[in-house]
This record gives sequence, C-alpha cells and structure tokens, in this order.
Amino acid sequence: MNIRPLHDRVVVRRVEEKKTTSSGLIIPDSATEKPSEGVVVAIGNGKKNDNGDTIALDVTIGDKVLFAQYAGTEIKVDGKKLLIMKEGDIVAVIK
Repeated sequence: MNIRPLHDRVVVRRVEEKKTTSSGLIIPDSATEKPSEGVVVAIGNGKKNDNGDTIALDVTIGDKVLFAQYAGTEIKVDGKKLLIMKEGDIVAVIK
C-alpha cells in the first residue's frame, strides 16, 4: 500500500462482521450495520503543538481499534476499501 496519512490521521481497514449466526442463518447486507471495528494500517507523524513540537500518536500500525460508526472518509486503494480518520475519532484500542 502506497499511502501515508498526514499529521494526526490514521488509515483503518474495517473488520468485517460475521454474515451467519451461530445457528447457520445468513444475515443479508441490508440488515447489518457498518462495522465500527478495524485494524490500523498506516499512521501519520502526529499533530504539532503551539511550540512546533510533534505529539506522537497513541495508536500504532496493527492495533485493533473501535471507532465511531460514521467516522472517517472511505477511500479505495489497490481495490481495497479503507477509512482515513483523525486519531480523535478512535474511541478505544482492543487488546
């Protein structure tokens, strides 16, 4: 992937939810919500403070994160759908 987000932005690949229930029923796309879970695939350098110092991001590449359902801007890179969002749109890191 040839993309590097700027400042405090991160690129996230959504983790797809299961399309079947435990009993084997298939859930159609129209009945599911967009997943609000993903994996960080690229990060920016960080935001600059008033003194010009760069503040590093709290997330790193490979972190599994939760974010607001409609956060970010959807883009397509190499045929894959990705999201670019500010680090502030990420609400938690899943350990």
